Amino acid sequence: MSDQPIVFEEWTTGGGERIAVARLNTPRNLNSLSMDMISLLRPQLTRWADDPAVRAVWLEAEGDKAFCAGGDIVSLYRAMTEPGKVGEGERFFNEEYALDYLIHTYPKPIVCWGNGIVMGGGIGLMVGASHRVVTEHSKLAMPEVSIGLYPDIGAGWFLNRMPMRTGLFLGLTGARMNGADALFVNMADRFVSHGLKGQVVETLKAADWQRADAHAVVSAVLRQFEQQSRDAMPESPLRAYYDDIQLATDGDSLPQVVAQLVELGAREDWLGKSVRGLKAASPTSLALMWRHYHRSRLHSLETVLDHELVMSHHCLKKGEFAEGIRALLIDKDMQPRWRYASLNAVDDAWIDGFFSP
Repeated sequence: MSDQPIVFEEWTTGGGERIAVARLNTPRNLNSLSMDMISLLRPQLTRWADDPAVRAVWLEAEGDKAFCAGGDIVSLYRAMTEPGKVGEGERFFNEEYALDYLIHTYPKPIVCWGNGIVMGGGIGLMVGASHRVVTEHSKLAMPEVSIGLYPDIGAGWFLNRMPMRTGLFLGLTGARMNGADALFVNMADRFVSHGLKGQVVETLKAADWQRADAHAVVSAVLRQFEQQSRDAMPESPLRAYYDDIQLATDGDSLPQVVAQLVELGAREDWLGKSVRGLKAASPTSLALMWRHYHRSRLHSLETVLDHELVMSHHCLKKGEFAEGIRALLIDKDMQPRWRYASLNAVDDAWIDGFFSP
């Protein structure tokens, strides 16, 4: 196996065209998105976009455990805590969001094989692809409120485009989704059994790319294997508990909605388990998520990413994000010392500061 953090190759089709491949290649850390990965992937995607022989891009990861478990937050912690390094963290967010926007606006099909864990920065890579595939092993989440950050990578845009207030629920709770959930909230397009991956690849290679639109070629192949995978698709808890979620998120203030969600924690079902992390979440992060979600309702993706860049730069400097990483991954005491002990104690002026250019 290559020691490069991301591996590039090209598959030749029967007609002589090429399918370009990008493979995240750090399975030991669940293919967490690093600055090195971003620096390699973004210019390569640009080159492939300009190459007429490349008809589509296939984005996957080494290993079966995770597509990408999020950003490389240990490196971000060093950028926040070591003197003179905060610029490295700012560069990470600058380049990450530029890469995400490139994927959203890419002129050719991008097939993202989202098998295993897909969280945070991994969702940023996946959600903008034209053909997003989930499997029976897919586990998706945006748990940033538990580490003093907030759902970013364009989440202010795509969470608002989910059914009713489902996106608000996912952003506040960090609830884990399966592949069927991802389809329900439009974070994925196709469910295909992971065991069929090799056949999908071979069928794409054998397809006639010369006489059809490239997006249509990919869709036809994935549709074929999706039909073969119906028995493997799980039930969607998000769909099953949709009405309960809408009731719990129906409120005029963040404290009201959080209190209603916390009440569900007494339940022993998926919904009860999904809301229990709220009690340990950063009050600052919850406030950031709430305000950003509501102000982004009618904004374009580009505007949302611009706003998130401002917010994320502030998160690097204000301490809450660093404290969350310390508690979870550095000291591993699971006892973060948040700036505020409760939502009711949060100073609005403190939150205002995260939105100031």
